[in-house]
Amino acid sequence: MSTAQSHPDTVKAELDELMRLFFSAFTNTDGPPRTDRIHEVCIPRATIISQTGDQSVVYDLDSFIAPRQQILTDGTLTEFSEWEVSERTEIYGSIAHRFSEYRKSGIHNGERIKGGGHKTTQFVRTPTGWRISSIAWEDDDPATQK
Repeated sequence: MSTAQSHPDTVKAELDELMRLFFSAFTNTDGPPRTDRIHEVCIPRATIISQTGDQSVVYDLDSFIAPRQQILTDGTLTEFSEWEVSERTEIYGSIAHRFSEYRKSGIHNGERIKGGGHKTTQFVRTPTGWRISSIAWEDDDPATQK
């Protein structure tokens, strides 16, 4: 559990781990995805937003997880992984913000896909540690947005 006096390096390590768990929750390269982890790394009312140009799709946790769980387990999207390639994190007291660049790859309906984009993630310190409160992302190529 984090405390208000946590060293910035310790907090940064916690935030790094939350992001690693978030990205890995949808990986199905070495077994089924672990989408249940999303509830562990996010506050219960977290918001996830897909942005394409001026169009937003706003999800709560369950509406975000359900369609991804489906395509990651029914053969639609296989060998999928997504990972952070760079980030900038700012921490102030009990709140933090991270701007990330990510990459992803997989096979969608038999076709190899590759892509990437950017995520902005907000974190809050809770009684049980740091958690994600919101994420917004935009893919570099909207055709790879799944």
